[in-house]
Amino acid sequence: MRYFDRLQPLALLVLRLVLGVIMVGHGYPKIFGGLSHHVQFVGSLGLPGWLAYLSAAAEFFGGILLIAGLFTSCAALAILIDLSVAIVKVHWKNGLLGNGGYQFPLALAAIAFALIFFGAGPIALESIRRGAGGRSKGS
Repeated sequence: MRYFDRLQPLALLVLRLVLGVIMVGHGYPKIFGGLSHHVQFVGSLGLPGWLAYLSAAAEFFGGILLIAGLFTSCAALAILIDLSVAIVKVHWKNGLLGNGGYQFPLALAAIAFALIFFGAGPIALESIRRGAGGRSKGS
C-alpha cells in the first residue's frame, strides 16, 4: 500500500482545511459582532466571561492558522481545548446522537487531536518557513 503512503501529505492538508474552515465559520460571528453575546453565554455556563475571548480567538484565528499551515500543533491544541469545553459544558447533556449532541464537536476534536501530533505536513507554510527539504511536524 505504498501508493497510499504517498497521499499522506494530501490527507493532512484535507484535515487542516476542513477543520480550519469549520472553525473560522464558527469563530467569525463571535469575533465580528457577537462577542458580547458570547461572553454572556460563556458566563451562563458557570465559566469566567473572559474565557469567551480565548474561545473566539481559538476558533477564528486558530482556524486561519490551520488553513495556512502555520503553528499547526499549537492551533490544534487550542481548538481541542475549546471543543472539549464545548462538549462538556454544552453538548454532553444531549447525548452522542441527540439534537445538539456531541457527535460533531467530538469528530472535530479528534481531527484536532491528530493534527497536534502529525503536524501540518509538507503542504503547508510551515514547510516553506523551515525550508523545502524538511518535513514539518507542527510547532
